[in-house]
Amino acid sequence: MTSLKQFIRNVRAAKTIADERAVVQKESAAIRASFREESGDSNVRRNNVAKLLYLFTLGERTHFGQIECLKLLASPRFADKRLGYLGTMLLLDENQEVLTLVTNSLKNDLNHPNQYIVGLALCTLANIASVEMSRDLFTEVETIISSANPYIRRKAALCAMRICRKVPDLQEHFLEKAKLLLQDRNHGVLLCGLTLVTSLCEADEAEDNENGIIEMFRHVVPSMVKILKSLSTSGYAPEHDVTGITDPFLQVKILQLFRVLARGDSQTSEQINDILAQVATNTESSKNVGNSILYETVLTILDIEADSGLRVLGVNILGKFLSNRDNNIRYVALNTLIKVVAVEPNAVQRHRNTILDCLRDPDISIRRRALDLSFTLINESNVRVLIRELLAFLEVADNEFKPVMTTQIGIAADRFAPNKRWHVDTMLRVLKLAGNYVKEQILSSFVRLIATTPDLQTYSVQKLYTALKEDITQEGLILAGSWVIGEYGDALLKGGQYEEEELVKEVKQSDIVDLFETILNSSYAGQIVTQYIVTASMKLTTRLSEPAQIERLRRLLQRNQTNLDVEIQQRAVEYVNMFGFDQIRRGVLEKMPPPEIREEQRVLGEATKKRHSRALKKKPAQAATEDLLLDLMGDSGVPGTNANGSANGPRAQSADLLADILGGGAPTVASPPQPTSPQPTNVSSIMDLFNNPSPVPTQAQPPPAQSASMDLFSGVSTPAPPSSTPSVASGPPAHTAYNKNDLAITFQLRRDANAVQLLARFKNTSSFTRLDNVNLQAAVPKSQKLQLQPISSSELDAGQEATQQMRVTTMSGSPPARLRLRLKVSYQGGIRSVTEQVDWSEPT
Repeated sequence: MTSLKQFIRNVRAAKTIADERAVVQKESAAIRASFREESGDSNVRRNNVAKLLYLFTLGERTHFGQIECLKLLASPRFADKRLGYLGTMLLLDENQEVLTLVTNSLKNDLNHPNQYIVGLALCTLANIASVEMSRDLFTEVETIISSANPYIRRKAALCAMRICRKVPDLQEHFLEKAKLLLQDRNHGVLLCGLTLVTSLCEADEAEDNENGIIEMFRHVVPSMVKILKSLSTSGYAPEHDVTGITDPFLQVKILQLFRVLARGDSQTSEQINDILAQVATNTESSKNVGNSILYETVLTILDIEADSGLRVLGVNILGKFLSNRDNNIRYVALNTLIKVVAVEPNAVQRHRNTILDCLRDPDISIRRRALDLSFTLINESNVRVLIRELLAFLEVADNEFKPVMTTQIGIAADRFAPNKRWHVDTMLRVLKLAGNYVKEQILSSFVRLIATTPDLQTYSVQKLYTALKEDITQEGLILAGSWVIGEYGDALLKGGQYEEEELVKEVKQSDIVDLFETILNSSYAGQIVTQYIVTASMKLTTRLSEPAQIERLRRLLQRNQTNLDVEIQQRAVEYVNMFGFDQIRRGVLEKMPPPEIREEQRVLGEATKKRHSRALKKKPAQAATEDLLLDLMGDSGVPGTNANGSANGPRAQSADLLADILGGGAPTVASPPQPTSPQPTNVSSIMDLFNNPSPVPTQAQPPPAQSASMDLFSGVSTPAPPSSTPSVASGPPAHTAYNKNDLAITFQLRRDANAVQLLARFKNTSSFTRLDNVNLQAAVPKSQKLQLQPISSSELDAGQEATQQMRVTTMSGSPPARLRLRLKVSYQGGIRSVTEQVDWSEPT
């Protein structure tokens, strides 16, 4: 047997992974053999366990040493107990069955006369206590917490916190003890007492003040104010000094307790306003110790019912953090300002230039947070300045930023544009810089803007034509340009529509056809681009007047009759056949009428405004957890989803500009479509033209799932077919149980004479991510009984819903007075796996 030091040397001396594996396997075999020999020498056992702990840090299997750790606990020697408890904490957890054997050893050592052995037992219990261990040993901890020894008192306080978290029913045994800890003069005991009280209050807050623990501890605020004031104003104290500041750990804990006690209570907030202002102004900010106190102070100010002046002071402190050289402090400041901007927008606006400077920071995390914050600062008064800065950043930004940036700039321009000319210029700039990253919803909004602004159509088509002549590498620019040129190609031939210093050169009809052929013959002509070009070419046959160019366009369409894509091939055949029916062709390809812009069709819809108003009512920390991009993008979120939020498949994520321009959004009324009389259109003529025997339906039917290219190639200005949204389920009100990480779970309760029936509704709130292996497990108190039915579907596409039924009764067969459930939610979303446990109580 080698010693621990020699074993570590052998591992470090290994030249390859295979050599290291051989050393580890050889030593593990020797340790197992030594365990089987049952040597009574405690030195040998201690040496083996020490090597096992080293193997544990290397990630090796160490389960075979668990019993040996327990044997060390029974030793009377302190060195054996210390290593045994360390091994128990590392090699075991609360789910191990062998843990039940530790309870007796812990019980004996908690009553040991040696304070350090008691400390070992308390530390171990605080780390691995299970529910059963907590119930068995809480009486010992309750006794020890009143000990005269401060070393034991502070460890017992932390152990009590673990017990209360594992078994909330035992909280009442420690409430009075916790009050006494807050009166202790020993800083270590006071620090641990504050940690215990803060944990109790946070647990009570999660239960909606069911036990009134927060109210019970609010009377300690004046005494805590005095302690904090003495700490912040006291001179040099050698025992507690940290770089010139007296006990910053205790100051931070007091501030955290203030945050919990004063949240939502104006009277308590009033009591601590003065001390918060004093700490914020007197704390040294040149060192990280002072910055930590200032940061906690700012969080407390922003989370309580503080007056506006104090909030502005907190924002100014964060502004100073932004100029700090330490990237960690700057990141914390940016992250916190995002939470504050909905509450104190004007105060944050004062630091706009500093925030924009962070966009040039070498650290990508700083740039990302600064970018998120910059978009929240945009309003009507500063939209020109901020968008100009963001466009400059877009030019040099990493590719991972571009999809978010193009979407955010499009949303901001749609909402705050000072005029439509500026809006068009801004989106043109975005298409030139990052056209490959522009989302379909933003592209649709831009095309709709041009279609509804007749006085800018000539200007827009000429600008897009010029941009395409210079660069055909950006797909978004090609899509928008080809659609606009196809629709308003005749305006492109007029010329002279720019401002005087930007007069455009005369455009010939042959130049337009040359441009389309250049795009089709390039490596950038993907399937979607080809679809757009083919349809735009067909439209141009009625916009151009030279027969030679119309013939070139016809040959371009003929070449696509053999395209490998079936839809392009079919549309090319249909378009070529229309050349024999000029009257019908000209009628079908007339310019589309300006669409009626409804609020739900804008990039920023009504649902977004409601979501913003809700965010303003939330607490800042809560509002900050909202996904900024989804919050701005409205109900449909991301292109490729329909009005219900369900994904339309990869083909639908292509380019359904025509449906957007025609106003084909889903109606908000949840009712089936009503019969409509046929409208006089050119549809019947086209049906005859292509020998389609199917009559035009006289009643609106739900539209079949079509690809975007089918919509684009139709070339028919027919009203968008009606669609319906799922009706809201009637019945009991829905109570939210879980809503984050793209999954929302609500409960609908119905009580009868024997039980409570629950209907759990699962909804994928993401606009593009599919959730797999969705699973919900639930637990009720021992006095109740739960029956859980399987979920209707464990795979949820974007916007899709599923249900699961539950039935809760008591042992007596009657329904419980109030439901309390512990839920475990697990699912796979994209590349991440989510497993969370939450507690839910039925609202009173």
